[in-house]
Amino acid sequence: MTQRFEAIIIGTGQSGPPLAARLSGAGMKVAIVERSQFGGTCVNTGCIPTKTLIASAYAARLAQRADEYGVVIGGPVTVDMKKVKARKDQISGRSSRNVEKWVRGLANCTVYQGHARFESAHAVRVGDELLEAERIFIDVGGRALVPPMPGLDQVPYLTSSSMLDVDFLPEHLIVVGGSYVGLEFGQMYRRFGSRVTIVEKGPRLIGREDEDVSQAVKEILESEGIDVQLDANCLSARRDGDNVVVGLDCATGAREAAGSHLLLAVGRVPNTGDLGLDRAGVETDARGYIKVDEQLRTNVPGIWAMGDCNGRGGFTHTSYHDHEIVAANLLDDDPRQVSDRITAYAMFIDPPLGRVGMTQAEAMQSGRKLLVGTRPMTRVGRAVEKGESQGFMKAIVDADTGAILGASILGVTGDEVVHALLDVMYAKAPYTTISRAVHIHPTVSELVPTLLQDLHPLN
Repeated sequence: MTQRFEAIIIGTGQSGPPLAARLSGAGMKVAIVERSQFGGTCVNTGCIPTKTLIASAYAARLAQRADEYGVVIGGPVTVDMKKVKARKDQISGRSSRNVEKWVRGLANCTVYQGHARFESAHAVRVGDELLEAERIFIDVGGRALVPPMPGLDQVPYLTSSSMLDVDFLPEHLIVVGGSYVGLEFGQMYRRFGSRVTIVEKGPRLIGREDEDVSQAVKEILESEGIDVQLDANCLSARRDGDNVVVGLDCATGAREAAGSHLLLAVGRVPNTGDLGLDRAGVETDARGYIKVDEQLRTNVPGIWAMGDCNGRGGFTHTSYHDHEIVAANLLDDDPRQVSDRITAYAMFIDPPLGRVGMTQAEAMQSGRKLLVGTRPMTRVGRAVEKGESQGFMKAIVDADTGAILGASILGVTGDEVVHALLDVMYAKAPYTTISRAVHIHPTVSELVPTLLQDLHPLN
């Protein structure tokens, strides 16, 4: 049976539902297709559940440190993992249900549950239904990558998704992957009470960050008793009784890490392999990401790709912005584009890392004359008062124009404070706009002007 619409949206991640609301609000007849859980990665296996778990881990850590604040708890601090998981499930589940309720309540919008596959550039099959439209929007997200690793097929392992089903405390968790997701889970489970080993192929953690950031993060994790193994450039896995053993290199007498559970956190891949994109003629790159232009149009007229599957962001906030770009161009005669946005993201270890714009290494490669300012969190009164003075702030400025090029704030509330710099960057204003501002005391943000008053040339 064929159903005709003015627009079809495949997926209900962070861009699909708000775009459905915009299009249906403009009077279009819209179909939205979801094969599994409403809300996509963020709501079900990403931001919301993991940050809920991180909040529980933070509470555990604070309780463990209570004596430092003069607070007597009495007895050892214990964590009930079943209650931790139940809290996560309740918060995440509510978010997913709210997304479903939202899209089902939209006027002019029909919800289909099932797997969508293209049959042509303007037709998508969902079960027995054939849906046709002149406009099709793909928002299918991504999933955890399972790497080609010798012996992996012989051992049990977890991914960032299946880890969310764990309601017990692993005795010793081995995390393969020393980047954002792996570090968040590693610190989280260390605080819950597991022994944790983090294994990274590269010479340092979070390799896309500057070396000073990588080193500071390593020191933070090691200070909590996490074992960090770098240069693990020849990974393998095998069973040893009830344990999993991960080989770290191939040399004689090779290093190994043995633990009770293995978590793979080595990246993500787009959910594009089973959409029938070839039938629609939609091009993907070598990694499976759908190729798009600045307005998120694919090579096929009338087909757009938004969110993680287009390889142009990979974050909840960039996915949501994708829908704004599409809606602005389609409905508002407003030529917004992907290059309008400035790189911005956070890593939610504790303390968090807030990152905007260029790294120092990227700025140096640009050939600009640079000014750099740094300030340790030990010289931020609010951080010291809270007993959370690990990390530092860093800002990079174009010496000729005064433009803020980038910043890294690794420290308490760094994920929030960094927006003060980001907003000045969006305003295309010089750093003096904020270096002369008067911020509230005592806050972490009050040191941002001071940071920018202490700029010095980078030799």
